[in-house]
Amino acid sequence: MAGGGDGRARVAGPAPGGTSALAVVNDEIMTDFVKPPTRPLLRRPDDGEMIPVAGVEHLFRLTAAHTGGRFAFEEFTLGPGVIGARPHVHHGHDEYFYVLDGELTLHDGEGEITAGPGHVLAAVRGTPHGFRNAGEVPARGLCLYTPAGYEDYFRQVHAEVQAGAEVTDALLTEFRSRFQTTPHPTP
Repeated sequence: MAGGGDGRARVAGPAPGGTSALAVVNDEIMTDFVKPPTRPLLRRPDDGEMIPVAGVEHLFRLTAAHTGGRFAFEEFTLGPGVIGARPHVHHGHDEYFYVLDGELTLHDGEGEITAGPGHVLAAVRGTPHGFRNAGEVPARGLCLYTPAGYEDYFRQVHAEVQAGAEVTDALLTEFRSRFQTTPHPTP
């Protein structure tokens, strides 16, 4: 397997049978996925993997399995008053948020700003960010992750909660650390 400890995901090569490959980040296997198709993939409006976590509905429309690990794409919904993510920093992937409906209150590393429909937030590696819905109506948006793999964070937290764990800052910090993500202190 290719290594390097640089935080970049890369394909390690075909798995036995030649139908899948492995995404590797810092010499750790992040997820199994099928090589990307040779034709475009059409996902219908209800297609995707719903992963509810801590009051946020994450509908992953594309995952590493669909894109060969290149990126993941989700539609998310937060009810009023829901904290989507406390301020944190990703060291192994970038996130791009696009607000569809409602408003998101975004932490930008220094303070908070409000973003409405049509706003885009680029949270590239190393930049602190967080988000919540401080409004009175649900907020809905899209998020693109590059490279893919962070969808496994949501899967793992969801499984832990389904097994009876309580969602706490300590639990989320523990799981985020598995994906090269650290908390960011707020003033």
